[in-house]
Amino acid sequence: MSLNGKFERSLFGFDEYEAIRATHHPEIYDLTDAELREVGRRLRQMREKERTLARQKRREVRGKAEPRGGNFPGTAERPQLRKQVLSAAMKRVNKEIKRQQKLEATAANVEAARRALAMRRAASFVHYPAVGSTSDEGMQPIINRKRRWRVPPAKTGSISQATKVQQAIRDAKS
Repeated sequence: MSLNGKFERSLFGFDEYEAIRATHHPEIYDLTDAELREVGRRLRQMREKERTLARQKRREVRGKAEPRGGNFPGTAERPQLRKQVLSAAMKRVNKEIKRQQKLEATAANVEAARRALAMRRAASFVHYPAVGSTSDEGMQPIINRKRRWRVPPAKTGSISQATKVQQAIRDAKS
């Protein structure tokens, strides 16, 4: 059940209403996490007190309990209304605490994602120079000498000429 602000003010004294007023729309966003928890603690204590008084009044009406104190006349309706207002205020406080926690978690996730992206981008770049044939450090290749021997070009021609001469000698014999 939703109650308007004027009716809420009529149910509480100035000091009590200050705790409730801080839970309404614009003021609740100005409270820090510690202040929200303190307001929630105070509202919870006030609600428990009103709940106890409402239960006591209902028991008195049914005849199951003696009247409590000499200056608490009336029905159980007023403490019940006060308890409802306090419960609504506690719901607002709890909702704001959860909203702030979600904002913090989202901010933490965004920051972690940014750090991960920066790490990934940094890992894709090579931070050392490419290895060349003139590097000063590291392993040096062992040259295979078996493949490195070459036939001088002058000898290549002489082999061809020798083959021609040998063929000419064989042809002359026949």
